[in-house]
Amino acid sequence: MIVKFLYDKGLRSEHANTIACAAIGLSVASWFTSRAVESAGVERADRWGIFVATWPATWFGLGQALSQYERSLLGR
Repeated sequence: MIVKFLYDKGLRSEHANTIACAAIGLSVASWFTSRAVESAGVERADRWGIFVATWPATWFGLGQALSQYERSLLGR
């Protein structure tokens, strides 16, 4: 089970949720940076921003799964 493996390695739900929040900021920053620096135009910036924007959902999902696993260990 992936969630158990991550929990055993020290990843907790708080960590995953913090990473998800940071990834939102990274998504916005990468979009602005790509838009300002890249000569490829707004289309490339949009694609890069959308790609990075998929990360928060993944981390929030892992955070939720870890939270449920942590509660199951406590018997709640």
